Amino acid sequence: MRKFTILLLALMSLFTAKAEDITVNGTKRNYLVYAPKNLGAKRPLLISCHGMNQDAPYQKNMLQIESVADTAKFVTVFPNGIDKSWDLGGDKDLNFMKAIIEEMVKKYDIDRNKVYLSGFSMGGMFTYFAMNRMANVFAAFAPISGYPMWGASFTSSRPIPIIHTHGTSDDVVAFSGVANVLAGWVKRNACPTKAKVEKPYRANHITRHTWGPGTNGVEVVLLEMADKGHWISNDNGVKTGEEIWNFCNRYALKEDYKPKVSFTSPQSNLSFVTLGGAGQAREITLEAEASDPDGKIVSVAYYEDDELLAEVEEAPYTFVLKELLRGEHVITAVAKDNEGYTATTKTSITVNDVLRSTYAFSNFTDEGCVPDGWETFDGQESRVGLAEGFTQGARVFKFTGKEHDFDYGLYTRNVTGGAQEGFVRYASEKTNASLTLYPGNYQLYVRVANWNQPSFTPVTVALESIDGERVFAETFTPTANIGNAADNSFSGSSPLSFSVDVLQHGRYMVSFYTADAPWADLVVGRATLRRKGDVSLVANTTSNIPVRKQYYTLSGQQVQPSAQGFYVEKTIMQDGTVFSRVIRK
Repeated sequence: MRKFTILLLALMSLFTAKAEDITVNGTKRNYLVYAPKNLGAKRPLLISCHGMNQDAPYQKNMLQIESVADTAKFVTVFPNGIDKSWDLGGDKDLNFMKAIIEEMVKKYDIDRNKVYLSGFSMGGMFTYFAMNRMANVFAAFAPISGYPMWGASFTSSRPIPIIHTHGTSDDVVAFSGVANVLAGWVKRNACPTKAKVEKPYRANHITRHTWGPGTNGVEVVLLEMADKGHWISNDNGVKTGEEIWNFCNRYALKEDYKPKVSFTSPQSNLSFVTLGGAGQAREITLEAEASDPDGKIVSVAYYEDDELLAEVEEAPYTFVLKELLRGEHVITAVAKDNEGYTATTKTSITVNDVLRSTYAFSNFTDEGCVPDGWETFDGQESRVGLAEGFTQGARVFKFTGKEHDFDYGLYTRNVTGGAQEGFVRYASEKTNASLTLYPGNYQLYVRVANWNQPSFTPVTVALESIDGERVFAETFTPTANIGNAADNSFSGSSPLSFSVDVLQHGRYMVSFYTADAPWADLVVGRATLRRKGDVSLVANTTSNIPVRKQYYTLSGQQVQPSAQGFYVEKTIMQDGTVFSRVIRK
């Protein structure tokens, strides 16, 4: 009875699809094409390849996609493989696919940007083969019950959308091999490794696994058909062809018609450091800009993993993220237009909570760059990390001399000699780092040298609020000069520590200023911050006793405190260590 039904369907196909011939590389090839009435111009094309020892009519009748094509208005081609199989190692059938596309362009004016490839069993294996060779031709891929059983590769020229359907009881191409193949494409497409699982999906026997969005918004999808064997499943109201179309139609090679979205705050991955607090970032503002070339933006939604944080319907698309806990948080912004198309962009926010341990923010590892979280200025040029490829001016040096106090150092100079016009700064408002301090006593450890100042020029280290108000500043003269060459030996750069009292919770930045003189310079080799305890915790040991005290206003001007108000008291210890605290008289 089953054979009779298949034969009947095959006979019917002669009246619903057109058989056509084409010569490819000197070989006559043939295929069936189904094109709906009133197709219109620039419509999509789906190519669907049969399994081994099968043919185009069989594939057409198993897929049952005509009603979907009639509604959505797209062309479907069912090609015949030579000897009822497909070339999985050469260009023979790849060229066949290209020739089919050219014919469909000439005869039906299909849209080259919306051509999709699918196939069953060996046709599915061919679909995977084409992913690595024709990612610039097909906008999305839809293998059915087939994958490279000999071992997969993931070398597509771009991230590619994939929907794979497979029965769990397949005794020809085992379902157990699907996971490893899809995992490779999940990694290639930079999709989240944890899938969103919908069970049941439209029918009790179907589970849908979705990894994404990845790069360029692509997804990898698995439709798992429980207890289904090695065949195309079209029962319980779920049509494989319809699922394939609904997925593929979301993608095009050139997506000029789709919306665009990008983060404006933060503009790049944000490192949020909080010392001495509750282990969370109080408030971080998310903002995205979105546009649509042929319509309008309906909304921008913000997600962390699969959790919807907020959906904003009016520009500016702003949302304040509160009490973000310690760890890395990947935030996705999804813009949706009036046609239902979407675009996505991601940013990463890492909250580092440091209580009584030391936070090092000078772990430089790459030369010729301005590192993440740092800003430099030399009186003429401003640079903000991460910026790479510098051979002149402010940048990280790698030191290779036989003796050197640190392996890497961040250099700047003062070209003009203007006041505070040569500096390096961590966690300024321009950078992708945020340093939040809670009230308490902090120890700032630094190691700084001059780059090309044989007579030495002083350096000022400062802790400043994010708006530039100084909480602490100390000027010292480095005790080492590197000598204008990264391969020079140098030693003797004194490790310095400063005690700083922070009275107000807020964002701060650490700055290092050159002297206010032409071509004065500095190289930061070490910069770390540690919370020691409550305000005014000052170390005092028998071997390291105070020598003298000095007093400064909060803006850094040295004074003799005689009036009421806040002052910075600096205690200079016998070994040169300076402890600072804010006092009120």
